[in-house]
Order: sequence, then structure tokens, then C-alpha cells
Amino acid sequence: MASDARDRRGDGRPEQARPRDRTGRPLAYGTTDVPLTEEHEPDTVEQALALGAQLWDQQRFFEAHECLEHVWHASPEDDRDLWQGVIQVAVAGVHLQRGNQVGAAALFQRAGERLSRYPDQHRGIEVERARGFCLAAVAMLADGEAERIELPAFPAGAQGAWFTPDPEALEPPEQPTPVPDEPVWLAAGQPRSPRTRPNDPPETDS
Repeated sequence: MASDARDRRGDGRPEQARPRDRTGRPLAYGTTDVPLTEEHEPDTVEQALALGAQLWDQQRFFEAHECLEHVWHASPEDDRDLWQGVIQVAVAGVHLQRGNQVGAAALFQRAGERLSRYPDQHRGIEVERARGFCLAAVAMLADGEAERIELPAFPAGAQGAWFTPDPEALEPPEQPTPVPDEPVWLAAGQPRSPRTRPNDPPETDS
């Protein structure tokens, strides 16, 4: 029987330990001659959101999406599609960086559909502006004009994006929200989605 040579965490669970480039592609062990993905471990959801926005504006979309997943995992059900839609725009940016136009078009389409469920502005996110960009990007990809697509800055309004665990809240909570160990909808007993991390771009474009 072949041995299991996969990288594993201290608890025995599989984990990708190879370095990754800025688009998240695994590289050979010991690679140092290209910009690498950095590991980010925010303590609070608010830190994760701020860091995700900063990385997005640096066009480090793979790292941005990993930080923003903490926000999505902590969100109440009513805001779940908002944050997942924002993440999917970042993942579409990863696909564009990798030259995967089909993957980018699919993610822009899905992100636009999720964002359409919210008002023009929600939790400090300029929802309509982000959705309009998604629709325009899908059209440009369909016309073979991928080179014209440039992801705009993180879609936050003038006051900045904000998170709340309370679906009825009209402003940010006074106390920061710890990063959860697992998505709140799993903790609440809701069904697990088919993939544990449905926003992750594949490691290859095949």
C-alpha cells in the first residue's frame, strides 16, 4: 500500500505546507525567488475584515479571500450571502491572475447573484457598485476582453465596511467579535455545504 505523504497538521489533519505564490498556487518546497503568500491569523473578525480589505487593495486576492472567510464564517445567516459574494469577487480576481477566464466568469456571475439579494449599501459595503462591476466583468469575459478587467478597490463605502453578529444591528458592535472555530451555521446545526471551503480557487486550472 502506498504511504500517505501529504502534509499534515499537528493533530493529523491534512494541511498544505508547501509555499504558495501570491495567487495561491503551491510551489516546490524551499522556493524563495518569487513573492509568496503570507499566513495571516487575525484574532477578531474586525481585524480579518480590515486586513482582507488591505490585501484586496494590494491585489493580493488569494490572501484577501482567506482573511474575509473569517467574516463570512462569523456572519449571521441574513448576512451570509453578502460576505460570500464579496469573497467570490476576490476569488474571481485570483482566477484572472491565473489566466483562468472560465473560472473568473463563473465566480463573477455567482457573486453578482448573491449580492443582488441586498440593498445598494449594506454593512458598509457598496453592494450595487460591486454587483455592477460583476455584471460588467462577465460581459467583458464573454466578449473576449479579459485584459480590460481591473478589479476596483475593496467595495467599502466612505465610512468603511463593518461586521455585526446581530442581523438586526444598525451599527457595529461595541466589542470586537472573536474569530470563530467553525462557521456559525455549522455550530447552529445547519447543513454543511458540499465543499468545506466553497470559495477556494483550485490548485490547478485543469
